[in-house]
Amino acid sequence: MKLNGTKRLTISYLALTAALFALFMLNIFCGSTALSPKDILSTLFSAGNNALAQKIIFGLRLPRAVMVVLLGAALSVAGYLLQTFFANPIAGPFVMGVSGGAKLAVALTMVVLLNHGLFTSSLTLILASFVGAMVAMGFVLAVSQRVKRAGVLVICGVMISYICSAVTDVVVAFAQDSNIVNLHNWSMGSFSGMTWENVLTAALIVLPCLALSFMLSKPMAAYQMGEAYAQSVGVSVRPFSVTLVLLSSLLAACVTAFAGPISFVGIAVPHLVKRTLRSAKPLHVLPGCVLGGAAFCLLCDLIARSIFAPTELSVSSVTAIFGAPVVILLLVRKQRREAAA
Repeated sequence: MKLNGTKRLTISYLALTAALFALFMLNIFCGSTALSPKDILSTLFSAGNNALAQKIIFGLRLPRAVMVVLLGAALSVAGYLLQTFFANPIAGPFVMGVSGGAKLAVALTMVVLLNHGLFTSSLTLILASFVGAMVAMGFVLAVSQRVKRAGVLVICGVMISYICSAVTDVVVAFAQDSNIVNLHNWSMGSFSGMTWENVLTAALIVLPCLALSFMLSKPMAAYQMGEAYAQSVGVSVRPFSVTLVLLSSLLAACVTAFAGPISFVGIAVPHLVKRTLRSAKPLHVLPGCVLGGAAFCLLCDLIARSIFAPTELSVSSVTAIFGAPVVILLLVRKQRREAAA
């Protein structure tokens, strides 16, 4: 049994890694501007003399693909941390209103600064996004103290998300005409316009948070057994809970600051990873979430920018098409378990 479980994990990780690599290369090869495979390979591996190919690959496609990997992993892990904290498979940054709060704060910051001709740095947007995410999380936590039913808590999170989106639309209406298009595209969820500076900033936030999440895998496993059990094995529940909230909010805030609110990745990917691995252990699930979240977002971004090229769809629309059925399946199964109990 142990050997079979180890084989399953190994095969699953290898499959996810292969899918990630294949999708990453497809994102480099595919785009609205046609480039021959020979030009792309020579540019990637031998610094070919095609100036157009160099500009497109190293200036546009490569930083975008790397950013999708970082933010996809961040969003998936953020969802898993929230599911662990709330002990609810439906919890996620988008559904619980965290992404909505971050979206509102970033939009407000961008409109105020841009209307006054001020520069908006990546760190400023991440900080604003984190503050908005924490405010939204505060509302959700306040509701969770009064409401014990998971379904009602999820509905409250969705309502918070809708309120934040409505206020964001009002805020965007006061933006200058030259900034409305960029704000609108960002508010719908998009990986376009990524630069190496954005990649570096995101990596400085996301990678330490992911590393800390892996370090917390053992207390997370105890926490999944209940707060009483976690305390009995020496886990300081309150500081641990605060750390989970801060990590998930910071990861979701980083995603929202750069790419806007992206729906359903934080719910669907952890669930699919657990089903694939047939394991709920954090030490097993977290690597799968990193690989799966990155691969899932690469696939959705490829579809968003390729299917109707040169017109680019909102990546959140594509993730919703794939992720919403997973959420419906989770709700149906949860309802059946509650009815059987």
